Amino acid sequence: MTTLAQLRKAALALPEVEEGTHLGMAAFSVRGRGFASVTKSGHVQLRLPEHEIEAAVAAHSSGERLVRNGAAVAFRVPLADIDGKELNALVRTSWFSRAPKRLAASLAAAEASADSPGVDLPAGIGKPAGRALLGAGLTTLEQVAQRTASELLALHGVGPKAMRVLSEALGQRGLALRE
Repeated sequence: MTTLAQLRKAALALPEVEEGTHLGMAAFSVRGRGFASVTKSGHVQLRLPEHEIEAAVAAHSSGERLVRNGAAVAFRVPLADIDGKELNALVRTSWFSRAPKRLAASLAAAEASADSPGVDLPAGIGKPAGRALLGAGLTTLEQVAQRTASELLALHGVGPKAMRVLSEALGQRGLALRE
């Protein structure tokens, strides 16, 4: 069973996401454009392109399309009926469909460069932290060492575990975060 906490974690790991409320629902937006919300009855609503809505409805029997002015605009499903992996994928798809094109392209490029030569971030930091660092233009431990702990922790996706792994990797190279 998926929870609001899992949805929150998936949404806030993406760049420039803000959490707020919309019509009494917990809601997530990117640069003011809503992409996910949770109703008081425990249904997650995700803004998706129409072809993605149809695929989600086909994959989840308890899900439904939300229609506005005759067009499908979102997919709604009880949180309890969707597993975490599927929810993460749908949240990312929803974010990409609502984020400004340059921001979405920046994240896609950062993710693609994660496996590129010249990127030496430790794999143990986790994907959300890796995306956050790459999105901030930090591809090497030397670049990370030029930041303070508070600057890194301010990036969505970088948490205590990532900080511990980064500190250990920096220490092995004789580097440390800026004070």
